Amino acid sequence: MPPEACPYDFQTALFTDKDLMQKKLFRAALLGITAALLAACPSKSIKTPTDGVVIGPDRPTGTPHALGTTITPGGGAAYQVVRHGDLPQWSSQQFAQSLQSFKRGCEKLKNRAGWQDVCAQAAQTRNHHAAAQSFFERYFTPWQVSGNGSQAGTVTGYYIPLMNGDVKQTGKARFPIYGIPDDFVSVSLPASLRNSKSTVRIRATGKNSGVIDKAGSHTADLSKFPITARTTSLKGRFEGSRFVPYYTRAQINGGALNGKAPILGYADDPVELFFMHIQGSGTLQTPSGQKVALGYADKNEYPYVSIGRYMANKGYLTLGQTTMQGIKAYMQQNPQKLAEVLGQNPSYVFFHKLENTDGAIGALGTPLMGEYAGAIDRHYITLGAPLFVATAHPVTNKALNRLIMAQDTGSAIKGAVRVDYFWGYGDEAGEVAGKQKTTGYVWQLLPNGMQPEYRP
Repeated sequence: MPPEACPYDFQTALFTDKDLMQKKLFRAALLGITAALLAACPSKSIKTPTDGVVIGPDRPTGTPHALGTTITPGGGAAYQVVRHGDLPQWSSQQFAQSLQSFKRGCEKLKNRAGWQDVCAQAAQTRNHHAAAQSFFERYFTPWQVSGNGSQAGTVTGYYIPLMNGDVKQTGKARFPIYGIPDDFVSVSLPASLRNSKSTVRIRATGKNSGVIDKAGSHTADLSKFPITARTTSLKGRFEGSRFVPYYTRAQINGGALNGKAPILGYADDPVELFFMHIQGSGTLQTPSGQKVALGYADKNEYPYVSIGRYMANKGYLTLGQTTMQGIKAYMQQNPQKLAEVLGQNPSYVFFHKLENTDGAIGALGTPLMGEYAGAIDRHYITLGAPLFVATAHPVTNKALNRLIMAQDTGSAIKGAVRVDYFWGYGDEAGEVAGKQKTTGYVWQLLPNGMQPEYRP
């Protein structure tokens, strides 16, 4: 998952007027779908193909909301029902791959209200273009998403790094990858205290957990913690009679965790390790060929700060050079700047080893499929839902219109029309993901009868 993916570290890719098809596609998205506003009745269901590509009895399809229905549940978001055919290049989608990605998510969705029938139908639908297209058109209603009155949003990219290192410390593998520290404590914070500057008492409830309790033995000054409107937990440690914020990245890089946390492995390159923190997961590859899959376990709860923006402001690089590749190249040439630059981002991620061999696990709890999954803001988009994204390819600038699955989240992914597109695994995916920051448009597909929600 990408807990800290931040667009300021990625190069902007702009649309061009030379590609006529792309221009037409995004003109339609910018103006809205006029036909959807004028139509008075829902589109007809598309019949299942008779070529034997669907097996088993059909599950109930549900009753779709009427075309043009608009819902404004809160948070500045609006959702409007449109036709499937109104989505850019809908009929030319790789529906079989989209269905394959959706099936992965059904391992978690199938027991949730409203998803049982669509997941049961997906399980008996073969990964065949016509059958998959029919499945998405019969069982889902597309809702175009707007945020604060605008259909346009931002699409960034992320990937799962393949990082060189070792399971033991060597002369080359010197930078530790930490699991959750022994003294790290997470305390649930009620929404009523998010704006409070008061002092509360904390009681330990386990090795890495605690609660706010008037009878607690430690005091916590809430004004000292990095609390935002979305903070749900205090992350700290006990120090004498106080509960204080956990160490920052600069403190940890300076040795604050020495002997206090399990070490899962060692990275050869501290910048690659830093970017694994941004991505939220990765794979450590040893000289012997052993691979250790690492997933997000927790974080110190400090907000992400863009080192790319910092480097541009200091004049170390231009903003256009602050891609992942540009930052790595600069640090190789200027190692004396390493502690200064990396220390600007106080946020720090802790990992755990993954047993899964099918790929990185997203916030939904299922493996992510490269180019058919993405991270969203779950306050606005239902985790696990199909999501149609219309944007531009960060390298070719040609239209990139894709039916992906909203199977991941990230702390920097905020807003209704905001997607972090998952490009896959390894350096090749990283080259593309590091350049992704494009204007985009989003349609959320929900099971017929289900409507979008805003979850504060």
